[in-house]
Amino acid sequence: MKPSIAYLLAPVLGFMTAQTIKYILASRKEQNWRQFFRSGSMPSSHTAVVISLATVIFANEGFSSLFSVVAVLTMITIYDALVARRSIGEQGAALVRLIEKSPFAKDPLPRVALGHKPKEVAVGALLGFILGIIVAIFITN
Repeated sequence: MKPSIAYLLAPVLGFMTAQTIKYILASRKEQNWRQFFRSGSMPSSHTAVVISLATVIFANEGFSSLFSVVAVLTMITIYDALVARRSIGEQGAALVRLIEKSPFAKDPLPRVALGHKPKEVAVGALLGFILGIIVAIFITN
């Protein structure tokens, strides 16, 4: 198979696998198909996607221009999951707590996506790396 197909396959597998694991873990608490499409929680599917892509590109091309671009985008994505989205989620949770206390609140409360904890990102990265290696070995060779 051509490497270009692997560059699409690895991230798709990373996303589907991470979201499936997330759904299985969340199903213990709540039986709901919406869990499959929610962000946040264990493992980070964003991280699994970008790490799997970076891994399969590096395995095929080494330190190339394409790998450099993907590495930068990977760092931005992981930073966003750990810092920006986490902070926004914590602010959203605080806002929901304030709304709950308000006697004037009538609308349903919004769902708050908390971003990711470091452990969730680490598991997503490990998952993405493993899937990237598998795709690089079995699909492109």
